[in-house]
Amino acid sequence: MNNKSMLIKLLPVAVAAVISNSASAAITLYDQDGTTFSADGHFNAFYTYQDVNDKVADTSTKTSRVRMGFLPNYIGFNVAKQSGDLTLGGRSSFWVSINDSNQDGDDTKTDSMIDVRQFYATVDGDFGQVLFGKDFGLYGRTNIFSDELLLGVGFAPAATSNTTFGNITTGYPYANPVAQITYRSPVSSGFQVAVGIMDPNTTDSASDQSNNARFETEATYSADYNGTGIKAWIGGAFGDSTTAGVDATGVSYGAQVKAAGFALTASGFDQEGISSVFASNTLTAADESEGFLVQGSYSVGANRFVLSYGETENQASGSSLTTKDSLSGVAMFHDINENLKLVAEYTVHESNNGTIDTSETDTLALGATLSW
Repeated sequence: MNNKSMLIKLLPVAVAAVISNSASAAITLYDQDGTTFSADGHFNAFYTYQDVNDKVADTSTKTSRVRMGFLPNYIGFNVAKQSGDLTLGGRSSFWVSINDSNQDGDDTKTDSMIDVRQFYATVDGDFGQVLFGKDFGLYGRTNIFSDELLLGVGFAPAATSNTTFGNITTGYPYANPVAQITYRSPVSSGFQVAVGIMDPNTTDSASDQSNNARFETEATYSADYNGTGIKAWIGGAFGDSTTAGVDATGVSYGAQVKAAGFALTASGFDQEGISSVFASNTLTAADESEGFLVQGSYSVGANRFVLSYGETENQASGSSLTTKDSLSGVAMFHDINENLKLVAEYTVHESNNGTIDTSETDTLALGATLSW
């Protein structure tokens, strides 16, 4: 599959990811009789200056924008109630665009595109947790949540009217929200396993397209050894298209080590029959894709400095050509306080069609984020 054509097709779609559990800085609005209700939110805006070089046509286009970063602006609500030995909970989050004026075909220019990314219930007990509703998928989930540029911009196609792409298509596919029933085991000696059945999706719009259910899983391990934090994970996806006869299989993995202000994160994936853009999508052909993301960061005082490189390779079924998209980046995050953050980022996105380099996009981004 050609990443560039897929991105162009999906430009109107907002792409974002946050950790789906309630934010630790959420504001408690109600806490009585074993019932709590809280709210959390995130706001951001970036000035971006881009130089897009079309290496085939030998042209250069420079663009300035004020836009959202990789995470959109959102507000989320969380509820929990103790009921005997069970804790009953739920979360809903509503995501909006601040770039209304760039919506295609919008005559009013005031459509903020309220997008419900999460709407799920949870049941917690000694057995672990059962989640049912809409939430981010398991496959590739920790790859994206561990991205050091999550609060930045990343790959930013100049014409997108919603979020940027972070390292989607340059290191990992997006673990997009999907209807699911998921079980998570209790954490035991740092280990936790999650398994879920997901509503199948397909890239074919034909009404007769039928998929078997998608099964996804992820195992994680976290520990601290004398001040050195270690996190590792491995995930999988299994499904198929009964109409197109395509098996959808994938594996995602990664590890992160933190010590003395330094952090090193490496992750990757290898899949067949799954979109390299949206991890939940089963393709109508056995296209193959793989990629990795390597990042290093150093935190000192109120500052965090990041170096990042990621790439994704795609090979269409029956083709001998392997296309590649990569993103190199450097960023600095400065905390004004625990809620307000300033961001400066510079990235270079490059595309190769399997024969020659086709484009290069240099992006300077300066912005701010506010979260609670």
